[in-house]
Amino acid sequence: STQRRLNRMLNSSHDHKVLSLIDVKGFDPKEVTVTVKDRKVKVLAEHEEEHTTARGKEYNYRNITKEISLPLGVSEDEVTYSL
Repeated sequence: STQRRLNRMLNSSHDHKVLSLIDVKGFDPKEVTVTVKDRKVKVLAEHEEEHTTARGKEYNYRNITKEISLPLGVSEDEVTYSL
């Protein structure tokens, strides 16, 4: 499957293990925040749009929140991420 190939490719191209892959398609990189605290990695992506129409203003809001616990033996300073 595509997911297995992607995981194999990521694992073979880095010495690090992949903890999670999160699809943030449609979000600008500045709309994505990653924090590491209390042995958890939290990913938050928020996007808001405002449109003016003949009937007034319309708003579109999307968000993704994901929290992942770090496996035993992994310290918070070892966590890296990329978009």
